[in-house]
Amino acid sequence: MILPDLHPQWVITGFALAAGLSFALIAWIVSRLVAAVPEQDRTWFDPPPAGFRLVWWPLQWLAHYLGPWLPAAWQAADLTRLRTAGLDFALNPAQFLAGRLLWALIGGFIAAWVADSFRLAVLWPFVLGGLFGFAYPAIWLRDRIALRRRQTLKSLPFMLDLITLAVEAGLNLAGAIQQAVDKGPEGALRDEFARLLRDVRAGKPRAEALREMAARMDMQPVASFVASLVQAEATGMSLGPILRAQADQRRIERFARAEKLAMEAPVKLLFPLIFFIFPCVFAILMFPIVMKFLASGV
Repeated sequence: MILPDLHPQWVITGFALAAGLSFALIAWIVSRLVAAVPEQDRTWFDPPPAGFRLVWWPLQWLAHYLGPWLPAAWQAADLTRLRTAGLDFALNPAQFLAGRLLWALIGGFIAAWVADSFRLAVLWPFVLGGLFGFAYPAIWLRDRIALRRRQTLKSLPFMLDLITLAVEAGLNLAGAIQQAVDKGPEGALRDEFARLLRDVRAGKPRAEALREMAARMDMQPVASFVASLVQAEATGMSLGPILRAQADQRRIERFARAEKLAMEAPVKLLFPLIFFIFPCVFAILMFPIVMKFLASGV
C-alpha cells in the first residue's frame, strides 16, 4: 500500500497537536496530584525557616508523597535532630527531606546556568551544585544545634539565678520560671522554658514536661537540673538550696569550659603559625639578605 504524499504543513500541525495534547495531559496529571495534597493547618505551628519558606508550596506537595516511603528509623533520627534544633513545630522529617531535595535541584540549575554563562560544560557543575544544595540544609541544622547548645551553656547559670531568687522570694516553681522567661536573655533556653510553661498549662504533669524538655535539649547540665527538680518535688524538699547549688555548679562548669578553650588556643594556632605566618616572616627577613648577596656577587 502506497501512502499518499502529505503536505509538510499537515505534518507540522499533527506534531503540534500531539505536543499540545501531551502537555495538556501532563498538566492535568500534575494538577490532580497537587489537588490531592491536603492543606496543612499551621495555626499552632511555628513559621518554617526562611530557606524552606521560599519553596514552601512545592515542598508541601513533595513531602506529602515522600512521607509514606520514609523508613521509620530515618524519620525518628531526623525528628530528634529537628527537636534538638527547636524546629519540631516548624518542620517534620518529610518536609525537611523535601526541602533538601528541592534545594538540590535549585542548586544544580544555578550552578549549570553559571557554567553555561562562562561557556563551560554544565553536567559536573549541575551535579556539584545539586550535592551542595542537598548537603547545606543538614550543615545548617548541625550548626543551629551547636549554636543553641552554646547559648544554653552560656545563659543557664543566669537563668538558674533568676529562678532561685524568685523561689526564695516566695513564688512557686511555675511563677519563678515565668519570671525567668520574662526577664532572662533571649535564646534557646528561654524558648524551652516558655515551651515548658505552655505544656504545663495545657495539662501535662510538670515532671513529664521537665523530662521532655531535657530530652529535647539533650544536654547533660539541663538533664542534671531537671533530675534535681523532679527528685525535689517527689521528696518534698525545699527548692531554694537545690536551685542555688545547681546554679553554682553550672557557673563552675562554665568557667572550666572557658579555661579549657583558653588552653586549647595555643595548640590550634600552631598550624596557621607554621604554615602561613612563619613562611611570610622568613621571606620578609631573608629578602634583603639574599638581595645583598646577589648584589655582592657571592
